[in-house]
Amino acid sequence: MLTIVDDDLTSDSTRSLLAIHLQGMHASSPPGHVFALDLSGLQSPDVSVWTIRDNGITIGIGALKQLSDGTGELKSMRTHPEFLRRGVAGALLEHIISQAKQRGLTCLSLETGSDPAFDAALTLYRKRGFENGPAFADYEKSEFSQFLHLPL
Repeated sequence: MLTIVDDDLTSDSTRSLLAIHLQGMHASSPPGHVFALDLSGLQSPDVSVWTIRDNGITIGIGALKQLSDGTGELKSMRTHPEFLRRGVAGALLEHIISQAKQRGLTCLSLETGSDPAFDAALTLYRKRGFENGPAFADYEKSEFSQFLHLPL
């Protein structure tokens, strides 16, 4: 049974999926252009983390970072490779969007890469209403990044 839970980042399966996420980000982005949060970044007080689990095993992770201007940033979305194309990322994304709305945020934004490895994620985001837009927060536009925004 699939469940979405607040995650304290202590389980081995969550840490394993986070390692897969960071490894994938470094494999598909040039040095200096990886903005994924590592374990310490996800433990920041302005970040909430949720995982989706199948019988207690973490198969998806996503985070919401509260920005100072009252918007949110979607961070560290990843589905375990063995569970791709089974609705895991979509369910987690819907949960994070719902949480952002409940918190009164006005926009949910994200930064992602421009490599073809990001195409599946981009399709998911655009299907849910995210649109290309300008850089935000401390990001700077480059040929290796793109920015998407969802008004809430």
